[in-house]
Amino acid sequence: MKDDVRDDNLKDEMKDINIEDTEKKDKEDYETVCYICRRPESKAGKMMRIPNNICICSDCMQKTFDTINSNGMPYMDLMGFPANMMNMNNVQKEVPKSQKLKKKKEETEEAGAKTLDIRNIPSPHIIKGKLDDFVVGQEHAKKVLSVAVYNHYKRVATDTMDDIEIEKSNMLMIGPTGSGKTFLVKTLAKLLDVPLAITDATSLTEAGYIGDDVESVLSKLLAAADNDVEKAERGIIFIDEIDKIAKKKNTNNRDVSGESVQQGLLKLLEGSEVEVPVGATSKNAMVPLTTVNTKNILFICGGAFPDLDAIIKARLNKQSSIGFSADLKDKYDDDPNLLLKVAVEDLREFGMIPEFLGRLPIIYSLEGLTKDMLIKILMEPRNAILKQYQKLLALDEVRLEFDRSAMEAIAEKALEKKTGARALRAIIEEFMLDIMYEIPKDINIGKVTITRDYIEKKGVPQIEMRGSHYNNTLLEESV
Repeated sequence: MKDDVRDDNLKDEMKDINIEDTEKKDKEDYETVCYICRRPESKAGKMMRIPNNICICSDCMQKTFDTINSNGMPYMDLMGFPANMMNMNNVQKEVPKSQKLKKKKEETEEAGAKTLDIRNIPSPHIIKGKLDDFVVGQEHAKKVLSVAVYNHYKRVATDTMDDIEIEKSNMLMIGPTGSGKTFLVKTLAKLLDVPLAITDATSLTEAGYIGDDVESVLSKLLAAADNDVEKAERGIIFIDEIDKIAKKKNTNNRDVSGESVQQGLLKLLEGSEVEVPVGATSKNAMVPLTTVNTKNILFICGGAFPDLDAIIKARLNKQSSIGFSADLKDKYDDDPNLLLKVAVEDLREFGMIPEFLGRLPIIYSLEGLTKDMLIKILMEPRNAILKQYQKLLALDEVRLEFDRSAMEAIAEKALEKKTGARALRAIIEEFMLDIMYEIPKDINIGKVTITRDYIEKKGVPQIEMRGSHYNNTLLEESV
């Protein structure tokens, strides 16, 4: 009994030691923040510590004393102090970790050796080869993305080598919904092991209005880099739904989420030092601010740009001549890859301002998905949808197979939905529901084959029992 009590006491002591070590490490890695003005120690200067782990910079402390001397105590009220005495029990004890800033490393030879090395940057064909394992088709988009990223990180690695300054190559990615825009960027960031922030342009508004400020995209990148400013300044930001901030047409109201947001993004895209709130999406929140230089941050903008094909078609039809050799007006009506013919003038007519487009020098389009591409998406990528379901049933020791006609039927149904690759999972979930419900009931089932008739609801899947010589046994009518 005494040994058990001794062991429990030893565990408690070890737990206390671990907590103390964690708190000590946090103090070493993160900067302290002034409780009143929320500035970090690197900007506000040395902090004064008062009870309950509260830090106040000398400026705020002086203002507090000046206010007390002039018979007013607004700062005390703000901090939760009564008018006649300092009650520290009502004060917040600790700044949340999401609002703490990591200390900048001292510029020593050892720290300089850990910076980005040009020899460690994978070449474009290696980047594209890794993308091929996860993304089907889109050969042109993968090639453009690989070259642009390779050149960007060469630029970051050789920033101060000579007098020739290489400009940043931000990108604009255009493609129909479900064609793989976001998936391409996610896969790329995973391969390069760099901080990635994926944000949505629909929530951005002009400064001073309800919604997120444009600086919030940098706040998300900073959070992805664990509030390490140096790491964030070499990251990638993907702004999705960029077509939603196009300039509004025929409106008399102030365009707070359209052209004004494009104007606000200009300084971020070009490269400048921006005051960024840490752990919040607005500068007005009582959170610390830090300065992030966007010079080496790669911006990739993506959008579906609905109705852009009509603008492209109108431009192409204007170029048609009159006579026997003239192009027909309906020549481009059935062109699935009309977006590949996009020009800057089409995007300007859509509502993107020239200054914004000028800061996105690389513009490319993704192909619309065809039936053959959808079939390849089902079976070829490393984490293909069919492989996921085969693994799920393999855990029940059941083999799942799809015949070719079944995959063609799935692809045809997906094309009808017109939502790209996203439609595939919805279709598979629908017909796999009964199978995944019924299979665990019978431990004798060893193999299930999905057929076209089952996809089209004209029949049932074929199963093979364990140890059975009959391969075409039908699943019970309950399935």
